[in-house]
Amino acid sequence: MATTSASYFSAAFVFLVALNFLSFQVMAASGHAPNDSDYLGFMLNLEYLDGEFYSYGVFGNDLDSISPNLSQGGPRPIGGQKANLDPLVTEIIKEFAYEQVGHIRAITQATGGFPRPLINISKALFSLLVDLAVGYPLLPPFDPYANTVNYLIAAQALNYDGVVGYVYINANLNTDAANRLGASLLGTKAGQNAVVRALLYERANQTVAPYNLTVANIVSRIAEFGNKVARGGLEEGIIVPITLGAENRTVTNVLSADTNSLSYARTPGEILRILYGTGNECVPGGFFPARANGQIARTCITI
Repeated sequence: MATTSASYFSAAFVFLVALNFLSFQVMAASGHAPNDSDYLGFMLNLEYLDGEFYSYGVFGNDLDSISPNLSQGGPRPIGGQKANLDPLVTEIIKEFAYEQVGHIRAITQATGGFPRPLINISKALFSLLVDLAVGYPLLPPFDPYANTVNYLIAAQALNYDGVVGYVYINANLNTDAANRLGASLLGTKAGQNAVVRALLYERANQTVAPYNLTVANIVSRIAEFGNKVARGGLEEGIIVPITLGAENRTVTNVLSADTNSLSYARTPGEILRILYGTGNECVPGGFFPARANGQIARTCITI
């Protein structure tokens, strides 16, 4: 078993490293400095990603089933399916899915938008990423759609990037209209993330069956993996050492924040390194196998 685990992890690591070398830096940073439309357009990718995960999780179908043509003709997501959720979480995720429709509509109205990029939310992808996070292959493979706990773990991994992404771009928006939209989107996105993290914290010491890992263990390891791949920014688990807790007085970490309890920020490049799973914002893969859309992602502007 130890040999198999080591071989698996090594192969996966080599695969990701190889992808980095294959980039050739063909998509070097352009001379175009991102504007408000570029920044909001970048976040549209994350709204599509979160929205499709929520929509499939509760409805077993994509966002176009809620709002026809919302995707502007973009390809259907890969691997989405209805999750086995408890009644409470079903209603919460249903609300989130509807909220994502509004977010996509608002950004599209402000910027013109773009078609939904190809999105991979398959069990196989989540399983690989969780294996890389914990350091060995889980048996049976992690399935985000199997139950409420698994789904919430996966939702936290996706939703958090939206929060820290909006914190970064809001500081770089120039017009009043863009600032109002960015702040409004951040408010809702942060609320979604707080709900998910609170639900996970409630289950922090619960063992994620059939693995010998608690909810807190897995959430922390995913956070650490994200920090490694991003090479910047910061993500934390739902339980932290007291030296990282608010005012160094609590290990509870429902809201991930810095020493002044202010939200962390991540650049578009850091976010793409995580969501591509390659550690390189110029090399697509992971949740966006054919690259995210918009000026920042398509020209690989280094930010």
